[in-house]
Amino acid sequence: MTNSRNLLLIFTRNPVLGKCKTRLAATIGDPAALEVYKFLLGHTANITHGLNVHKKVYYSESIWKNDVWDEKVYEKKVQQGNNLGERMAQAFSKGFNQGFEKIIIIGSDMLDLSPSDLENAFSALDENNFVIGPAEDGGYYLLGMKIFKPQLFQNKDWGKDTVLADSMADLQTEKISVLTTKNDIDVYEDIKDIDAFQPFLKQP
Repeated sequence: MTNSRNLLLIFTRNPVLGKCKTRLAATIGDPAALEVYKFLLGHTANITHGLNVHKKVYYSESIWKNDVWDEKVYEKKVQQGNNLGERMAQAFSKGFNQGFEKIIIIGSDMLDLSPSDLENAFSALDENNFVIGPAEDGGYYLLGMKIFKPQLFQNKDWGKDTVLADSMADLQTEKISVLTTKNDIDVYEDIKDIDAFQPFLKQP
């Protein structure tokens, strides 16, 4: 039985050749980049599956059946909006309108994320209205809130290294918990020294 007042949003790209991890693919090729992304999807499913919260997976293009996201565990949706900010805002807004009290969003490209990280993030919202997980590239790997703040999703250069700083500026007067900085997987340098990715880099 899940805690119906806590909601985890997982934003994911449909794992299609040539359409995911394009910056990584520029170095290792589309087939290897697709396999890396499928591996990361599996990892994200593994670390979120047992969490005692409601879970929604938001696909980039269309809902897939019989994939890593078990339909008995994850509610499946399609992202709506013209850019990442609009799509995240829509997902958060819908969640709050449905009565959820704590909502956290993550992507699906974080190897360095564990169930306890997510549990700690939800716990941080006991004493704070917002929680954010800074990424090493100047973005964030996690964002959570108890009150909807539309400014967080507006006037950002999504995908650029200014997103975290601009988001923190929006939150400077708020009660916020800042988590440990982590590295998401975007380019070859992010994976070249990690053992788990070596099989994908040795493909002919």
